Amino acid sequence: MNDHWSPDNKDTTESHGQYISAIYRHMQILISSELQSYRIGSGQYIFLMSIAFHQPITQKALSERLLIDKTTTAKAIAKLEAEGYVRREADPTDNRYQLLFLTESGREVVPKVQEALSRVKRKTRKGITDEQYDLLNDLLKTVLSNLSEQENNNEGGFS
Repeated sequence: MNDHWSPDNKDTTESHGQYISAIYRHMQILISSELQSYRIGSGQYIFLMSIAFHQPITQKALSERLLIDKTTTAKAIAKLEAEGYVRREADPTDNRYQLLFLTESGREVVPKVQEALSRVKRKTRKGITDEQYDLLNDLLKTVLSNLSEQENNNEGGFS
């Protein structure tokens, strides 16, 4: 039996979730490899890039923007802070909150991370037209929206 995916390997249990999961795992491996020299893991780059484009931002707002839970966000920020890429400052309007900013090292690494992500994106888009890629993204956004709506309405067993 062939355990590897191929277009001819059809299965009655096949689902889009299976492919999304496999794509995610493969992309995490590629991204980790590309970012290894900067000491940024596949779980941190999205936070770094979001801070770069939306600073100053609170950790809570960052979690909401990325649709990622607070615990995962806190761990990623702690790692980026330990590597010297991110710093926290008290919010001048409300001392209960910390604002996130890039450090000088963070600002220097962002273009390198962007280049690495572009290399990964080129690999994933091989054989796919711009129109197909845009359609894929639109479809995935719709699926995510549908699932988020169900979760928010507490339908379908989400709690």
